[in-house]
Parts: sequence; structure tokens; C-alpha cells
Amino acid sequence: MPQLLFRGIPAERLSTVSLALAEELASICECGTDNFTMDYIHTTAIFGGLDEGQSYPFVEVGWFERGQAVRDRFAQAITTYLASIGTDEVEVAFRTYREDSYYINGKPCE
Repeated sequence: MPQLLFRGIPAERLSTVSLALAEELASICECGTDNFTMDYIHTTAIFGGLDEGQSYPFVEVGWFERGQAVRDRFAQAITTYLASIGTDEVEVAFRTYREDSYYINGKPCE
């Protein structure tokens, strides 16, 4: 935790910044890099039944809430790293989990 899901950004480019990004995000969250998962989801944009090619760059972050200031820094770090690999525009959305509703090995994470 946090879990980052990337869409619309080539996996080959993501892999070039994944370690540095994890280190920066860990610093922002004051945790270890081993707390993060980063997954690339292959998607194809479609509209009206036509293949529109690669999806719009989008990152979904699932996490336990850490406050507006941390969320702002986290989103900016993602945006900066993706810009460094040629992603001109990206959207970042946060999905917040409640600790009492998140289970690890069958036990709540409270």
C-alpha cells in the first residue's frame, strides 16, 4: 500500500523511472519502497466500435488517506516522473481505503 495502476503509458517507458518514482513516493509517505505496488494495465481505447489505439494516460492510486498536502505532493511526483519519459498529459485519481475494510491474510489492517 499504496497501489499504483498505470494505463495509457508504455510499460517499457514506465520501467525506466519506476525505481526512482517509488523512492520519491516512499519519501513523501515516510515509508519504505516495499510498501508500493506498481502495475501496468494494457488497455486499448475504443469509441463507436473503432480501435482508437493507446488509452489516455491515467494513474489510479489506491491508498489509506494521508491528507491533502501529501496527496498533492504524491500526484505532482507522479506527473513529474511521467513527464520525464515523454508523457505530456496525465490524470491521477486517488481511491481511498478504510483500514477497517482492508484485510491482509484475513485480518483487518487496523
